[in-house]
Amino acid sequence: MVKKILSSGQVRIISGQWRSRKLPIHDLEGLRPTTDRVRETLFNWIANDVRGARVLDCFGGSGALSLESLSRYAAYARVFELQPQAAKQLVANLATLKCDDADVIKGDSLKLLATTPDKGFDIVFIDPPFRKSLTEKSIQLLDQQQWLLADALIYVETESELAQLDVPASWTQLKEKKAGQVIYRLYQYSPQQETDDTQGAEESV
Repeated sequence: MVKKILSSGQVRIISGQWRSRKLPIHDLEGLRPTTDRVRETLFNWIANDVRGARVLDCFGGSGALSLESLSRYAAYARVFELQPQAAKQLVANLATLKCDDADVIKGDSLKLLATTPDKGFDIVFIDPPFRKSLTEKSIQLLDQQQWLLADALIYVETESELAQLDVPASWTQLKEKKAGQVIYRLYQYSPQQETDDTQGAEESV
């Protein structure tokens, strides 16, 4: 039996304590690292919120988003990743960086999101493999299972044909941008907004 050798690439950390560090990643099916250009825009959006934040990366892949957050002094990152090779590489890259402030959890992201977390998160990244109907299911579970702390920021990256996303009433869209075949958006979770909307609906009945 001939063992398939995985080809590899690199992901570059843009800024922070590990600025310009390049880390190896495997070339796996569905693995689509967020480009430097998109990442730079995203982290400009959330520049004042990363330091000290608890970060959840729902579809870790290359780890580009969680590693960038940790480089910019996020307090902690939890990363979900289905593919064993990608998860193993993420663990290795964290070890290379001597970073102990992250947990990589290997498993199906939707099943993991269906559980109730021990503590909520300040920043959440949803950047799943495209065209697998994972985005809106992830959004629903984040809301239902109380993964979000008040005023949490949620970044969602999707294929461009997903022009409309069904998000909870408690999510306010702050930003949206398109780059090639990708649309990326930033939302903020405001539980009070959901309460106000519910009360308004009841009063109008």
